Amino acid sequence: MTDPPDDRQQHDSPEPERPQAKGRHETDQERYDRNWVELLQEIRVTQMGTQIMTGFLLAAAFQDRMADLTTFQRTVYLVLVVLGVTTTALGLAPVSLHRTLFRRRMKRETVELGHQILRVVIAGVVLMLAGTAVLIFDIVLGTVPAIIVGAVVLLGATVFVILAHLLVHAGD
Repeated sequence: MTDPPDDRQQHDSPEPERPQAKGRHETDQERYDRNWVELLQEIRVTQMGTQIMTGFLLAAAFQDRMADLTTFQRTVYLVLVVLGVTTTALGLAPVSLHRTLFRRRMKRETVELGHQILRVVIAGVVLMLAGTAVLIFDIVLGTVPAIIVGAVVLLGATVFVILAHLLVHAGD
């Protein structure tokens, strides 16, 4: 005897199609609602860190020591300010998107676009971390150690993301 057909609609989502876990019986709409809530939680975590880092960068401009920065340090600082402000603004985009699309019953599209935006935000956070390390190490130890540390931070984050992706998809 065969199982009755599943009358739930199937759609693409940020999560690859996989057999549903035992005990989780949800419609596509319920899954998108759950994905949206999880996405918002991830946004909250990244947004908090991004806002704090950006706030420190903005406040640093009013410190007496800013006049002592080299051209390289000033350039790194200004790039970090632009990156921080842009990353913070992008972190708000999924919520704004939801406000625009939720009445149109476009939850799937909202979740998928929010997922892609969050990926860009995470990349922005990694770049901010590496850039902040470069700036601090350049001020304290000099340019060569700063570039090395910045590269190590970027490489470490990249390796972590690649390994996490490989581990998640190892069973596929």
